[in-house]
Amino acid sequence: MAKLVLMHRADSIYEDDPDVRYDFPRQYLKAMTEAVGDWIVYYEPVKAGPRGYFAVAKVDSIIEKPGQAGRYLALITPGSYLEFDVHVPRLIDGRPLEEALVAPGGGAVTGGATQLAVRRMTEADFAGIVERGLPHDLEDQEAARYSAAPESQAAFLEPAATFDRPVIERLTRRSYRDVAFRRKVREAYGYRCAMSGLTLRNGGGRPEVQAAHIRPVECQGSDHVHNGLALSGTLHWMFDRGLIGVAEDRSTILVSHNKVPGDVVARLLPSDGRLLPPLDPRDAPHPDNLAWHRHHVFGQIDLEATPPWA
Repeated sequence: MAKLVLMHRADSIYEDDPDVRYDFPRQYLKAMTEAVGDWIVYYEPVKAGPRGYFAVAKVDSIIEKPGQAGRYLALITPGSYLEFDVHVPRLIDGRPLEEALVAPGGGAVTGGATQLAVRRMTEADFAGIVERGLPHDLEDQEAARYSAAPESQAAFLEPAATFDRPVIERLTRRSYRDVAFRRKVREAYGYRCAMSGLTLRNGGGRPEVQAAHIRPVECQGSDHVHNGLALSGTLHWMFDRGLIGVAEDRSTILVSHNKVPGDVVARLLPSDGRLLPPLDPRDAPHPDNLAWHRHHVFGQIDLEATPPWA
């Protein structure tokens, strides 16, 4: 097995979908085959945008691209994709984070390996980049984010010791992934509910908006932000139970009117019935995920629990 860096552009002309597949030519087949069963890091080149290293995923298998000789698809292991909490630049203090890109004098090499869309990386480079993008104490950071102790107590409090878990354990632990997903989705929508448009915070300033998976993880949904919606607690509950959904146009809110009273719709949803877009269009819900929800969830679940508005 081998860990790789895969170059990806948001405006790619190829059939790349980072949490589903990676499209590549024959020249990279040997390296990609070696990576099956192992982890890769996605990298956005400087000319394409500012993200640098922006996500990790695991390669499940390689197949020939249907109808196109000489091209292949690396299929991503469902549920393995995870975007970095902080995007990581290629250079830190002028030095590359990939050892293979370090020039003899300590700076960065130019041309050659830096232009490769697929390149091998060491285990140490992988761990170092992931640590910068997905810190081992991310859960503690989130827990402490909005909980400030009174000044009278602050001097007596010591920071909780954080166990530095191995990188791979961190990437596969559900509780860690949930925190990372929640942070990215809520940030993508400016901490506003994508359906009501409201920004709700509790007395301590903590956002009450939640991060909903459009296609659940247990149904092979990913932790990519385009599989998420920032929703208030009640609307999240309704979305998961198929009482509301999103139409094919990706902006019209659907309502199961035979299950949701009209006065509830009027109280919870905007009069124009439109979904609030994320701040960055690249974070918009993927049409395939919304279609899955419409076909498998919306209007298809019989209510057994008492709805929160009852």
